[in-house]
Amino acid sequence: MHRFSKKVSMTVVKRLPKYYQYLTDLQLNDIEKISSRELASLMGLTASQIRQDLNSFGGYGQQGYGYNVSELRNAIKDILGLDYEYSCIIIGAGNMGHAIANYERFRREGIILKGVFDVDPLRIGTVVGSVVVKHMDELEEFVSQNEIDVCILCVPREVGQQIANQVTSFGIQGILNFSPMDLEVPKGVEVENVNITDSLFTLTYRLKDYKISTEDNPETSDD
Repeated sequence: MHRFSKKVSMTVVKRLPKYYQYLTDLQLNDIEKISSRELASLMGLTASQIRQDLNSFGGYGQQGYGYNVSELRNAIKDILGLDYEYSCIIIGAGNMGHAIANYERFRREGIILKGVFDVDPLRIGTVVGSVVVKHMDELEEFVSQNEIDVCILCVPREVGQQIANQVTSFGIQGILNFSPMDLEVPKGVEVENVNITDSLFTLTYRLKDYKISTEDNPETSDD
C-alpha cells in the first residue's frame, strides 16, 4: 500500500488512469519493460513529464533499464485505489444509465453495480445491466441495507442537485456526475463531473479551423 505525505497535483492524478490503461495494454501484449521515452511516445507526452509524474509517487524505474511494466501497472493500480472493491448505484435508467451499467470494464476493476433507480413507470422493473430497476422511493432503504460507495448520476440538470442532496444524506461519499451542472455537496464527499457537452464543444473548437479552411478553399473538400 502506497501512502504519500505530499500533495500531488490533480493534473498529475488525472493522468494516472491513462498510464494505467497503456500499461495494461502493454502487459496484455507481453511487454515486460519500457523506457520513459517509449512510454512518452505512446501517450503523447515527453519523457521528462513521465519521470516527473511518476516521481510524484515515489521512485520507479531503473537507470538504463526503464520501467518494469507489470510492477508499474500494479503500483498505479494501488495508487488509484483499485485494489479495493467499490459498490455503486446508478440513478437514471435512460440511455446513459444503460451504457454505464453494461460497461464490463467497471466490474473487472472492482466497481460493482448493486442497483439502478428511476422514477419512470416504464423503466421500473426492467433489467439494466444485471440488476432490476427500482423506484427512487426504495433508495434510502436500499442504501441503508447495502454499503454503497459511489452514486452515478445520469439525471436531468433540474433534479441533479436534489438527488445529490438525497444520496449524500444517506451516507454515500462519492458521486460520478453526468448531469450537466456543478453539484454542491457536504465536506468530505467526493464529486467527479463528467460533462459530455463541454467535451464535445472543446472538440468543435479544435475542429473550427478545419471547417473554416474548407469553406475558404472548397476544392480541398471531398466531392
